[in-house]
Amino acid sequence: MSRPRAVVLRALGLGDFLTAVPALRAIRRALPDHELVLATPLPLQPLVELSRTVDRLLPTGGLEPLAWDGPAPEVAVNLHGRGPESHRLLQGLRPGRLVAFANSEAQVDGPTWDADEHEVVRWSRLVEESFDVRADRGDLRIAVPPEQPVVSDAVVVHVGAAAPARRWPEDRFAVVARWAADQGYPVVLTGSLQEVSLARRVQRLAGLSADAVRAGQTDLAQLAALVASARLVVSGDTGMAHLASAYGTPSVVLFGPTPPARWGPPTGGPHTAIWHGHEVGDPSADEVDPALLAIHSAEVLAAAEVRLRAGRPAPGPPASRTTPASV
Repeated sequence: MSRPRAVVLRALGLGDFLTAVPALRAIRRALPDHELVLATPLPLQPLVELSRTVDRLLPTGGLEPLAWDGPAPEVAVNLHGRGPESHRLLQGLRPGRLVAFANSEAQVDGPTWDADEHEVVRWSRLVEESFDVRADRGDLRIAVPPEQPVVSDAVVVHVGAAAPARRWPEDRFAVVARWAADQGYPVVLTGSLQEVSLARRVQRLAGLSADAVRAGQTDLAQLAALVASARLVVSGDTGMAHLASAYGTPSVVLFGPTPPARWGPPTGGPHTAIWHGHEVGDPSADEVDPALLAIHSAEVLAAAEVRLRAGRPAPGPPASRTTPASV
């Protein structure tokens, strides 16, 4: 007899997936006999496997129709948003039960959405209030990939972000990179394929060799291996910061339009979040957010020095084991 199936929608990016790991593990505990299918973008496959949270990945992008086959899922869980579009996407599968935040337009009852809630807490709370299960909000760890890091024990400076509003100025990143190199640490500059030119400018401003630039040269598994072995990660409010949290790698994270109270690293860990804002801004804006501009290199260097002096904490327990994901 085939197993009952449950589908979870989280068709977003790297950081979004990693902040949902505690909720996914709680769903796994709540539905131990189900085949758990995660609808998420295919490029996240390596990290989905390393998280050991689900049985299968269903490739999707944004809120496009899901290529669901076979009988309707017994349970559908919306870890994507508060609806109505994402709710209706899952309703189209005719699940036996839809777990989601309340939305009158989609005629869905459920817990109340809280816009000021931290992303990890939000989805953990949805699962807790919908199932008889507790979510461990600190259970962010994922397994270390088998790939050898392109550079070990590096200071990783991630120069990019999805929008200009969240990109710290390149000359300030260059000051940090130069300082780390002067301390004798190998420095790696990371970013997306579209951010290679930005990384090259930081490299030149910092006076580093060309091989410091790894932007556009690492796949997601290689990037995870790099972060897992790194001494320190310095980045804006991006998926790279969440990778550092997933591996307990010391980090200094620079926040602009979005406060760390909503997307920051776990408190009490080896992470420093810097924010000088007073209100929530537009993370998709075409100009650098004023709160990000208020962070100067000297403050970041001081935080980096503290984190490097403290070193890496003892590793936590390995990621919870379930059947590895497959496409």
